[in-house]
Amino acid sequence: MPKLKPTRDIQPVTEFRANAAQFIEQVRETREPVILTQHGRSAAVLLDVESYEALMDELALLRDVRAAEAQVAAGKGASHAAVAKRLRARLAR
Repeated sequence: MPKLKPTRDIQPVTEFRANAAQFIEQVRETREPVILTQHGRSAAVLLDVESYEALMDELALLRDVRAAEAQVAAGKGASHAAVAKRLRARLAR
């Protein structure tokens, strides 16, 4: 991930309000987020749509992995041989 550039990537909300189109174009072109501050504190992050979608896809995958690990830990897993046997039986129908 590219290094954050505070002069470009951290901006107050008032500056965003005054130049919203410019900030949206910057995010689209650089594909880097802009952090918006309010009263000197981080308040929001502006992302391009593709980056947001990629983050959501990755999050969903990580949640699926976590759920699968919990199922295996609870003894709900199946061996490769057992799964292969069930699949072959289904395909034979």
